Amino acid sequence: MGARRMAVVAAVVAMAGAGGAFTVVGAGPAGAVATDQTYWVPVDKTVVVRGHGYGHGHGMSQYGAQGAALEGKTYKEIVDFYYPKTSWSKVVGPVRVLITADTSDDVVVSPANGLTVRDLGDGSTHVLPTDTGVSKWRLNVRDGHTVVERYTDRWQRFRAGGNPTLSGDGEFFAKTPVTLWTPSGAKRYRGILRAASPSSGSKARDTVNVLSMDRYVMGVVPYEMPASWHPEAVKAQAIAARTYATWSRDQYPSRYYQICDTTSCQVYGGASGEDARSNKAVTATRREILTYGGKPAFTQFSSSSGGWTSAGSVPYLVAKADPYDGWSGNPVHDWSTTVDVSTFERSYPSIGTLQKIRVTNRDGNGEWQGRVSSVVLDGSDGDVTISGDSFRWAFGLRSNWFTVDPTPIINRWSRIGGETSPIGAVRSAEFRVERGSVQRFAKGRIYYSRGTGARELYGPILVRYQKAGASGSVLGLPTTPVRTRLAGLRTLFQGGGIYYVERTGGVMVTGAISRAYLRAGELKSGLGWPLGTNYAVRGGQRVDFEHGYIRWFRKSGTTRVVRT
Repeated sequence: MGARRMAVVAAVVAMAGAGGAFTVVGAGPAGAVATDQTYWVPVDKTVVVRGHGYGHGHGMSQYGAQGAALEGKTYKEIVDFYYPKTSWSKVVGPVRVLITADTSDDVVVSPANGLTVRDLGDGSTHVLPTDTGVSKWRLNVRDGHTVVERYTDRWQRFRAGGNPTLSGDGEFFAKTPVTLWTPSGAKRYRGILRAASPSSGSKARDTVNVLSMDRYVMGVVPYEMPASWHPEAVKAQAIAARTYATWSRDQYPSRYYQICDTTSCQVYGGASGEDARSNKAVTATRREILTYGGKPAFTQFSSSSGGWTSAGSVPYLVAKADPYDGWSGNPVHDWSTTVDVSTFERSYPSIGTLQKIRVTNRDGNGEWQGRVSSVVLDGSDGDVTISGDSFRWAFGLRSNWFTVDPTPIINRWSRIGGETSPIGAVRSAEFRVERGSVQRFAKGRIYYSRGTGARELYGPILVRYQKAGASGSVLGLPTTPVRTRLAGLRTLFQGGGIYYVERTGGVMVTGAISRAYLRAGELKSGLGWPLGTNYAVRGGQRVDFEHGYIRWFRKSGTTRVVRT
């Protein structure tokens, strides 16, 4: 795709972090940097993706052009920045534009002053009469030949120059823009509207608008950039659009059309889509284009570079820092979105359950080492490698310059030291447990829920927790990580706490007694370490401590702290 229609805020024109530590491990394919960036998938399969820019990033950033213009740069300075090594030149001659909205095999137009039909077979022209009873004219195909017809109360054959058929394809033109009728409605076009045969002997006809390059660009610019933007930015857009169209024309010198009117080429709305402000910019840059090596340049552009342009297929589409893209009015310089990764499990069933996303190559430019070129979908049953662009399109991301936020569990693991932490390296994907989720590590686990946060457990505390039934026990999920207290360890849970000191081992205290122990000051209460877990006594429960006990009374729901 050459140039794509930019996504701009609807109010302007009807047309807007963190994530996984990485290590650069060496050079990958040409123009890429090999990376080792792993993003684990949480059990709810929802991840936050953050990124920069909108579009492929080749050539001119449209938001960057506006930012540069607001800083006082001229359109030539803007164009020279985004397309270095190119030269300035002039274009001559018309361009042939395929009108994709006209899906019928005829070309239907409204009467116009001086409306003329030309027979492309013999070159003859015929001015059509302005009969008041005629509401439409059309070029149609009958028995493999092009005929001219007029509509009054029905369609009737018109003999152009006395001939019932044209000797070749036909076309309409007038002194003013001509209204074309399509299945989706009417629109005005400058220049010629041609009923063109896609191939020799074809009975079908496609509508092709033939007009000067400048008149064509007038119908392009307001669709690719808001005409209300700074005049120098709009002029830069006119140069890029005109040059791109000239390049496309040179690729197809003999084809019946040379460029289309959609985002597959450049959006073109004909005379109906023009704006006086952008027309002024086109006129001010009349016929100006860029060349490289004496040929029209391939002037790709996108909505936003995100702060770095990306290298394209030609020497003048270079990767470099873009200081103009990040101005305050650019809503897509930075972006984030929440996505459901189960999309990949449906698209690539061979992977099974998606466990992690591994970015293996980037372009090396900017934050996170730049745009993604290669991604591995690492599943429970197998892996699949896809391109960064495939990943982008699958999730509807604005660009392939993105990162994935770490899960709360991985974020906690990174904060406590990652592989050098007390729990060591990752050993499993995240999986569900009662009340939340957990992930295994070489020497411990991290448990998570929205209410409790991510908390790591290891050593004798983890052993005691698992023996009690882990999250399925009365303890529930941990609300604190393992903490060193005096000569031992302590972790609090939703339903109590586990205390470990070598002389008593791991002891679990739960319920109201656990809460009373905390209110009393816990290890600073004078009670010392618990000697055993809750046990039943008449009318309630009791826990013994090194220097006393706490008793709970079932009937009153109260507790008593006794120090000895």
